[in-house]
Amino acid sequence: MKAAVYREHSEDPRQVVKIEDIDAPKPKSSEVLIEVEAASYNYNDLWGIWGKPIKIPMPHISGSDAAGTVVEIGENVTANIKIGDRVVAHPNLTCRVCYECTSGREYDCLNRKVWGFQTGPLWGGFGQYTHLPAVNVVKLRDNVSFNDAAAISMVGMTAWHMLVTRANIRLGQTVLIMGGGSGMGIAGIQIAKLFNCLVIATAGNKDKMDKCLQLGADFAVNHRESDWYKKVREITHKQGVDVIFEHIGKSTFPQELSLLKMGGTLVSTGATTGYDSTIDLRYLFFKGINLLGATQGTKAGLEEVIRWVSEGKIRPIIDTILPFSNMVEGHVKMAESQLFGKILTTPQKL
Repeated sequence: MKAAVYREHSEDPRQVVKIEDIDAPKPKSSEVLIEVEAASYNYNDLWGIWGKPIKIPMPHISGSDAAGTVVEIGENVTANIKIGDRVVAHPNLTCRVCYECTSGREYDCLNRKVWGFQTGPLWGGFGQYTHLPAVNVVKLRDNVSFNDAAAISMVGMTAWHMLVTRANIRLGQTVLIMGGGSGMGIAGIQIAKLFNCLVIATAGNKDKMDKCLQLGADFAVNHRESDWYKKVREITHKQGVDVIFEHIGKSTFPQELSLLKMGGTLVSTGATTGYDSTIDLRYLFFKGINLLGATQGTKAGLEEVIRWVSEGKIRPIIDTILPFSNMVEGHVKMAESQLFGKILTTPQKL
């Protein structure tokens, strides 16, 4: 089969990511083999190529979002999965037996790995075939395309976990979605609107701001402007916001804290601009705010997102679909942040 493989790290994806002929995987007894129809890019793909912030198995196939058709089933698979099923990957690989997993918190499993990032060697979604534990696939309804499933799975599941599971979002709250033009932000805007919240989205330029408004945000602010947080405060009539959906990090984090209402919640899943930020502790204890972390999400959360996609209430946004022969350009485009929505590639159409 064909797969996008890299065998060393580099700051330039073009130097190391190559389409190679490798042996097709054989599913283990508890796994399924999937013919990959669509796979989308995430920032962890870049971290893997760069070799930071953590070590990963080499040689490596990236790709944590993949949708396709089950073509082989391991002999001990007992899940309700059969050959021919259309599925999408749930990329949160866990032990399924520890206290955290059995209490519904598989995202806190000490043995958790992000499939396509921490797994390997040669185990991810950027190939014509891949394999996953049967418990890590979600069946797709007939009206959900492979492209839409791949575009929403990781970001949708993570955004659902942030807002619904961790922040306990409630009807009618005021929610600030940082980085609304990213895959994460696009999902966050739409999930917050499911709860009839007033949504303020930030983006890095006017075009992205306009697209956030078209997506359902009530207001949009440019977070690259030095006074962006003052504009948010004006929008709320100086009342502040209930929930902040955060993944930008260092460049905006200190200002975000000042925007929370008494008892408000900031939930973070990333730090694209840097992790070594500062906190004014007075906001923490005087306002009684909640600072929460979130990573990945549950299979049940992913199933919820796919259901809302099927019902037309969450709309995956695809920026670009690249031919697999030129899929490395997706890594470059993501690094340059010149996109609105997800980048996809289609391995079976090579």
